[in-house]
Formats: sequence, structure tokens, C-alpha cells
Amino acid sequence: MIEIQDIHKSFGDKKVLTGIDAIFEPGKVSLIIGGSGSGKSTLLKCIVGLHKPEQGKVFFNKQEFTTMDFEEKVPIRKEIGMLFQNSALFDSMTVEQNIIFTLDMFSDMSKSEKRDRANFCLERVNLLNTNKLFPSELSGGMKKRVGIARAIAMSPKYLFCDEPNSGLDPATSILIDELVQELTQEYQCTTVVVTHDMNSVMGIGEYIMFLYKGQKFWEGSNQDMLHSDVQELNDFVFASPLMKAARDVIK
Repeated sequence: MIEIQDIHKSFGDKKVLTGIDAIFEPGKVSLIIGGSGSGKSTLLKCIVGLHKPEQGKVFFNKQEFTTMDFEEKVPIRKEIGMLFQNSALFDSMTVEQNIIFTLDMFSDMSKSEKRDRANFCLERVNLLNTNKLFPSELSGGMKKRVGIARAIAMSPKYLFCDEPNSGLDPATSILIDELVQELTQEYQCTTVVVTHDMNSVMGIGEYIMFLYKGQKFWEGSNQDMLHSDVQELNDFVFASPLMKAARDVIK
């Protein structure tokens, strides 16, 4: 479980997050949604320690992460898997080397054990026999799946995904969503996904937090969302004709 309490973050004079509270439960896919500039990615980076909030606390299984020093954070960081928006693969490394990079940092496995683990993770994301390919030889969807394989290399307790469907076609986006959901259930990890993809919201949104101008305006399930009377949320959710049609069917 991850709990965040009263998170505030500014960059210079610009307030990006104001008083954010939430609980993300294990075995569930939790989504952070909101418009551009609402603070979604900044909040994710505050949770994983890439940004330090000016105020507030982050707890991983009741351990306060925000006040730990670098060495104290290492055991928790070993339990975190992260999929970045652009996959963040190393162009000069093969697919296998990209996955083993994480194992080199955080494990004491032998070379053969690391290779076996990389093969297992690639099989799990349906990318067997791509070990020697370079990122430039992969499609966008394949890069995302390699990013996921790297994220699960350490069998994470916590999985974070920043816009995992960005730049992907609808069919590939659905495959990525299904993979994230399957891995969340398989590892019983606490999964937090930043997205603006309403297909993801309706497909895998067990818990949703809506940010508006750096504040938490609403939280609930995807089904609760369809019946919300929060105007700012409705303006965001029902901006597309598809979502308007879904609301009309329910009514």
C-alpha cells in the first residue's frame, strides 16, 4: 500500500500541487487523471522520490519514504518498477542489456541468472527472441513492452507507469492496459498509472484520482465517475463524443 498525505510542490513561484492526499491499494490499478498541467506527472515523481515535495509525506507500507536518506531508500527503491512515458530505453544497449541494467543495479544475481530473468520477463510481455535487438529496431508498442519487462525485472511491489499509452494506436494501447492489469494481479503490486486515455480509465480504472489545477477534485471508480456531479471532472471526462455516448446510454 502507498499513502500520500498533504503533498505540496512548487517550481519557483508556481504552485503545481496543493494538499494532495490518497491511498493506493495493492492488487489494484490506480489511475491519476487530469488535463495538461494539472500536476499528474509531478505527483508521480514526488511519490517515487524524483521530486522532493516542500510539504507532505509519502508512505510505502507505512514506512515514511520522504524523510529517509539515500541509503535508507534503497530497499524500497529495489521494490519499485517504473515505466517512463518515452520508455527511457538506452539506445546503445540491446533489449536484453536494458533489462539486465536494472538487475546490475539492484541484485546480486550471477550473469546466467540475470540472463534467465531477462528471458522470463521478455516472455511475460510476449517478446521472446528479441534479446539482441536495439530500441531503434522496435515499434512503439514493443518499446513499451520492453519498458514493462525492465520494470518487473525485480518482481516489484510497486509499479508506476507514466502515460504508458502515449503515442500508441488504440489496439496496442488496449494490449498495454491488459498487460499492466495482468501483472498487477499476478504480482499483487500497488500500481499507479498517470494517463489521459479515457479508454484506459474505463478499461482498468479501479481507483481514479482526478487532479485539477494541482488539487484533488475527485476520487472513485470508473463507474462512479460516470455519475459524478463535479463539473470540472465532467468537462474533462465527457469532452470526447465516445464518452458522451457512454453517459447517454447509462442515463
